[in-house]
Amino acid sequence: MNTVNFGKVAVLLGGRSAEREVSLRSGEAVLNALIRQGIDAHPFDPSEQSLEELVRQGFDRAFIALHGRFGEDGSIQGALELLGIPYTGSGVLASALAMDKWRTKLIWQAVGISTPRFLILDGQKAAEEVIDTLGLPLIIKPAREGSTIGLSKIKTHQAFNEACQLALNHDSIVLAEQFIEGKELTAAILGNKPLPLVRIEVSGDLYDYQAKYLSNDTRYYCPSGLPDDLAEQIQRQALQAHTILGCYGWSRVDVILDHDHRPFFLEANTSPGMTDHSLVPMAARAAGISFDQLVVQILALTHVE
Repeated sequence: MNTVNFGKVAVLLGGRSAEREVSLRSGEAVLNALIRQGIDAHPFDPSEQSLEELVRQGFDRAFIALHGRFGEDGSIQGALELLGIPYTGSGVLASALAMDKWRTKLIWQAVGISTPRFLILDGQKAAEEVIDTLGLPLIIKPAREGSTIGLSKIKTHQAFNEACQLALNHDSIVLAEQFIEGKELTAAILGNKPLPLVRIEVSGDLYDYQAKYLSNDTRYYCPSGLPDDLAEQIQRQALQAHTILGCYGWSRVDVILDHDHRPFFLEANTSPGMTDHSLVPMAARAAGISFDQLVVQILALTHVE
């Protein structure tokens, strides 16, 4: 691949979402990989510099390593389009849809993609109504956050109000979701192809922020150990879940496989983590793609409206 054609590349990292620290780590890893490949890449933190600096400094394209709001929700994508700077990953609409777990679920339900049952908590639904509908345990989470920030698994009526308030601290839209017990899986998409599934085992009760980014006890298996036909079925459905939202370039779709081997799709991530604990690089490695190769392939899929 002729990396000279990429021109001057801004690696967008940091930002001002609740996932800033993870983004800084992702961005640093991406930046170093691009530099190792001889690409003229530079860090750019939108929380510290005006986006107009991208034009003034002569950047030809942007690698988005931002996570969460203002980086993964369509806002930075729209700004880059106005500035005329091509960028990695999904466009404005797909980014906004995927960031909104409520609307993601509505779209998936419309095309027959299984997702856990849910209710929107609008301040008028009491704990009894929600629990009677969804059962216990259940998940309460902000509709538009990532990295399980503001997410709780509750097992009792008494924990309901505190979990709702925690989620409300991060978003005005709060989702109560049926808890599906089973295997935690993730399906990475690169271009128009699914990568090998990753199966996740946690030492605690939940694959939360601690388990994702801080714990050394979380175990990852890739290949997943599932039967080939089941793994291929989940990969096909993950690609459909990615495509129906309009995602482009790359994404990561999170899945729970219940004890009856039925997959339930949880969410799609249009700017997945690229840290040393991240799952897309792990899946790529199982497909024979090194981290540096993965980063360059994502950059080669730069989004242009």
